[in-house]
Amino acid sequence: MITGDAAYIKKINRSFIIKEIIKEGMISRADLSKVTALTRATISAQVADLLEEGLIVETMLEHNTVGRKPIMLSLNGQAGYALGIDLDYGKISFSLSDLLGQLVHSTIIEINTTEYTEILQILLEQMKKYQAEYTDSRYGIVGAAISIHGLVAKDEVIHFIPRLGWNEIDLKNDLKKEISIDVYIENNANLSSFAERVYCHHETENLLCATLYSGIGLGMMMKNDFFRGHDGFAGEAGHMIIVPEGRPCKCGNKGCWERYASESSIFEYLAEKKQIKNLSYEHIQNWLDEGDEEVMELMEQSIYYLSIGLNNMINMYNPDVLVLDSELLRMYPDALEKIKGNLHSFMSHYRELSISSIGKKSCILGACAMAIKHFLDVPMLNLPYETGKLNVN
Repeated sequence: MITGDAAYIKKINRSFIIKEIIKEGMISRADLSKVTALTRATISAQVADLLEEGLIVETMLEHNTVGRKPIMLSLNGQAGYALGIDLDYGKISFSLSDLLGQLVHSTIIEINTTEYTEILQILLEQMKKYQAEYTDSRYGIVGAAISIHGLVAKDEVIHFIPRLGWNEIDLKNDLKKEISIDVYIENNANLSSFAERVYCHHETENLLCATLYSGIGLGMMMKNDFFRGHDGFAGEAGHMIIVPEGRPCKCGNKGCWERYASESSIFEYLAEKKQIKNLSYEHIQNWLDEGDEEVMELMEQSIYYLSIGLNNMINMYNPDVLVLDSELLRMYPDALEKIKGNLHSFMSHYRELSISSIGKKSCILGACAMAIKHFLDVPMLNLPYETGKLNVN
């Protein structure tokens, strides 16, 4: 039983109610009372507040039976917008979603600088632009979450971004000095794992998501929260050594997992071998369609090394669900079955191993969902994943 002062209990009850409304999509007051174990009087009072605040709406369902038409409650997705930002080397992606996590606008800005002050100004300019343009809803921009491809401490200070050369950067505080939007800073792999949990794996409390693009990052959801480690730097699985004295890595070690199993390692090898400067996924897809033996052998080798690392992750964390986020794995025939075939240990236990259906959007969707979660102040979100129409500039 939850105990505490009246204001605290009211806040907790409100959180439970919003969470269940989002989870069910549409639900009646009577059913809300059943699933939350709250009295009908409590439900009525809380619902009245939420309706007045414009966070939920009522819908009267048509039905053919005798009696009153049921009145259903649902979240008002148009009450505000969440801004997700993916800060990556060479580009910054901005996406806006409604409060149901559905993307309504997206733009990508190419950048040719790694200077912090210049990138900070780009972020501020775009965030202010979104804030000014989306004032048609009651709450406007409810928050912004920024994805960082590097180490983020528990206090949200950026400890290190290898490709940008940033160390100990307090981006959150610098943004707050210039803009009134609530800002959250998070590691990109964590946000990808959050998106997988929020949009796809609603019944999963323990989930790992390995992102394989520019390196290998591991987002870890344990009991519906991030597993961060002592300082917040947990999840750098890409720098686990799987080949002693192997290929040199930018981290300073040799034989790191991402040097053998990430997409960047495959692109790097093929770009040099094939003498193609701007190698693309289309190049690799064509080679796979043609049955290029060298490319096929490289993919098989990458899957072998990927499986070694996954075996270690499974044994260490015993996840319920393990998601792999990789465009190349989606392209390569029977990649998932090949990986599963390499996991022979009787010690390894997991319920589901899958390739992400969200793909590269997972990071920025996770960022939008993170801003929504903080705004609504709920313990977890269960949002529908719909492709929808997206305006991209």
